[in-house]
Amino acid sequence: MKDYKGAEAVAAGEAFDPSPANIEARTSRSDLPNGGKLALLPKKTRGESVEVRFMLRFGNPASVSGKGQSGEFAAMMLNKGTSLHTRQQIKDEFDRLKANVNFFGSATMTNVNITTTRPNLAEVLKLTAEVLKDPTFPAEELEKLKNEQLANLESGRSEPQAIAFRKFSQHISPYPKTDPRYTPSFDEKSADIKAVTLDEIKKFYKDTYGITNGSTISVVGDFDATEIKNLMNDLFGKWKSPVSYGRLEGKLFPVAATNQAIETPDKANAFFMAGYNFEMRDDHPDYPAMLLGNYMLGGGFLNSRLAVRIRQKEGISYGVGSQFSANSIDPIATFMTFAIYAPENLERLEKAFQEEINKVITEGFTAEEISAAKSGWSQSRTVGRAQDAGLSGTLANYLFIKRDLMWDADLEKKVAALTPEQINAAMKKYLVPEKINYIKAGDFAKAKK
Repeated sequence: MKDYKGAEAVAAGEAFDPSPANIEARTSRSDLPNGGKLALLPKKTRGESVEVRFMLRFGNPASVSGKGQSGEFAAMMLNKGTSLHTRQQIKDEFDRLKANVNFFGSATMTNVNITTTRPNLAEVLKLTAEVLKDPTFPAEELEKLKNEQLANLESGRSEPQAIAFRKFSQHISPYPKTDPRYTPSFDEKSADIKAVTLDEIKKFYKDTYGITNGSTISVVGDFDATEIKNLMNDLFGKWKSPVSYGRLEGKLFPVAATNQAIETPDKANAFFMAGYNFEMRDDHPDYPAMLLGNYMLGGGFLNSRLAVRIRQKEGISYGVGSQFSANSIDPIATFMTFAIYAPENLERLEKAFQEEINKVITEGFTAEEISAAKSGWSQSRTVGRAQDAGLSGTLANYLFIKRDLMWDADLEKKVAALTPEQINAAMKKYLVPEKINYIKAGDFAKAKK
């Protein structure tokens, strides 16, 4: 061992308190000259790591109508070349700077997720600004990207999960074709990818891209707040979208409940989805009760009602759970459940699922279940705020919906104060079996044989 040399010492992080009050005390917020908003939370982190999130919202209902595909490709092609760097050079530079940078988006929003370190942050932001503000959209890169997208689409045509998600979205959110939120069929999507042109992509970028009053940026981690604030102003303060920003409002569609089984030949696993949309915002009085109720039903991965019954007790699913979310602006909430299982277990799975739903409605949850769930849910919230990647996303989103972390503190107090009667009443009110849509995809014909 005489020649052994240990690894280079890694900078240690501080013992950061992830409580809402402390996060608020440490966070500064400011406006960019063009209307964008910036949140900065500097702290000592292990390895001097930094997380940055750009949520660049742009366009309005008129300007993005019918532009869904060109908007998607504009976002995907940002890092495929600038007037100063090729695609490969951009990748090599980010690698040299020890930065993981992802660009993705749609016709209404482009996201940039950055993970890097304090010594490299300024250079990474400068290169990110170059990619966002000076893309050249090389023709050869468009063809490569089209081929990649078509290959991914083709692989999904026979995958139960991809098929089920697409069908579910088409049914519960049937936006018109001109709306960027429209969910196309596999054939429609393939045709859209093939049809999109470089001129359409360039025009979309020129007519739409830039900072608006809906754009938000957050930085969390090891950095100098004054330096980064000034740099953000220099890099992005004058970059402005040519069109005024107007949010696409969400819509709650009245749809008839459906129960569909879709054949996916020669697939060992099947995928099960069940759920529906209903009217509720996350500031509704019943929202805390629904959050905890869903956590007990299927949100707690191993200890939930669905997991205990379907996965552990009956062994008919490899993974099962439920999700509940409510929008912060539009009164649209979604309850959704999922399960991965062998196709021959479909009837048993659906029966067990319906029995557990009915049991929650008729019997409710016990005081012991609720006490344990409150503890587990609260701990998961604390752990979530301790992760810089998630926290940076929260700060950026809260800038847009005009909230701070004290909203979280208030929500957690409301959940802690919930009574069994409140939770059971909310679940009975909003969990409506007659509204549940079922989408199943698998090789059911083979299983019957």
